[in-house]
Amino acid sequence: MSLFVQDVALDGESVGLRVEGGTIAALGPGVEAASGDEVLDGAGMALLPGLVNGHTHAAMTLFRGFGDDLPLMEWLEHRIWPVEAKLTADDVYWGTRLACVEMIRTGTVRFWDMYWHPAAVARAVEDAGLRATVALPLIDGLDEQRAATMRAEATTALDALEETGDQVGASLGPHAIYTVSEDSLRWVAEETAARGIPVQIHCSETEDEVQTCVAAHGARPAHYLDRLGVLTDRTVLAHGVWLDDDELALVGERGATVVTNPVSNLKLAVGGVFPYAKAREHGVAVGLGTDGAASNNSLDLFQDVKFLALTQKQEADDPAAMPATEAWAVVTGRRAPALGESGRLAVGEPADFLLVPTDLPELVPGELTANLVYAASGAVVDTTVVAGRVLMRGGVIAGADEVRAKAVESARRLGIT
Repeated sequence: MSLFVQDVALDGESVGLRVEGGTIAALGPGVEAASGDEVLDGAGMALLPGLVNGHTHAAMTLFRGFGDDLPLMEWLEHRIWPVEAKLTADDVYWGTRLACVEMIRTGTVRFWDMYWHPAAVARAVEDAGLRATVALPLIDGLDEQRAATMRAEATTALDALEETGDQVGASLGPHAIYTVSEDSLRWVAEETAARGIPVQIHCSETEDEVQTCVAAHGARPAHYLDRLGVLTDRTVLAHGVWLDDDELALVGERGATVVTNPVSNLKLAVGGVFPYAKAREHGVAVGLGTDGAASNNSLDLFQDVKFLALTQKQEADDPAAMPATEAWAVVTGRRAPALGESGRLAVGEPADFLLVPTDLPELVPGELTANLVYAASGAVVDTTVVAGRVLMRGGVIAGADEVRAKAVESARRLGIT
């Protein structure tokens, strides 16, 4: 399959882009279509890298608006977990498909997911055409008997995930240090090392989590995970709001990645802002995530990148903190290569990109990157391409109406709407 985008603007210059086999084959002025290419007219459009959502629970689109305005643990224990117990694989499939429609619509090309029925998640990702790294959440409730069952289920899920296509990767997702036992965390470290796959885990989201960890284990969360062998260059820590300087230095030394989720953190009032500048000083790779649609409630990374920049400025008491160019580098994955960065538009790179009209009211006048970060929403995206496949053109996604209807059916069956 080959694709040609003509007369599109890249860094202010009109270029042509050719795709072959899901990879950018040619890019620059004077590049022309070859016989048999599918041709997209990029006149009046900017060529942009796709966005990378480093932490979400995609099928939680089914829970959007369900349990708003509650503290984190009350939200989990009294709203989310009881309904999740009723989920079927079919529910998860359509909830994930709905998330994929929203992400395609708003320019996300790759996401990291932690949710139940991972085979259904993977199937939804493949059918939608996006890229994802998928994990089964691991929760043993610190119970030894439950842990044995959980490990067996996780092994089965991993075996199935590792047989999926190139656009879906497998990982393990221990939920958090307060829901997974020490023995199970050691098993996660051993299993993921043996398979060479990533670990996704919520870490230092609240101050109470940190205090409880210190009381129970005599160490803060990052040091505790390191002691168990979990903290490596294959580890993705979600949130990290309460990581201190020593922990950030350790995370940087181990080569782990932190994904900050500013909108979800603000909505759940976790009491702090991720220390981005300090993290980067310690060499920590940092990505951006939406978290699930039940706690955000949007999967629009254009919204989240603005919050990322503004919260960093507010916390630093410095309007020059987190300039637009840095925020854009984070949301396109340039500051977290392990997430599968999308920020490189060059020959030989995956053909994952967006086309955005440059004459939209929210994008003029002024510098494009600043307008994308501070003024735009995901509605500016006209075209989304992943692996050379056009997933949206002119704001239209094939099959979106059916996906929306099926997801609403699932939500009604679960008693959410």
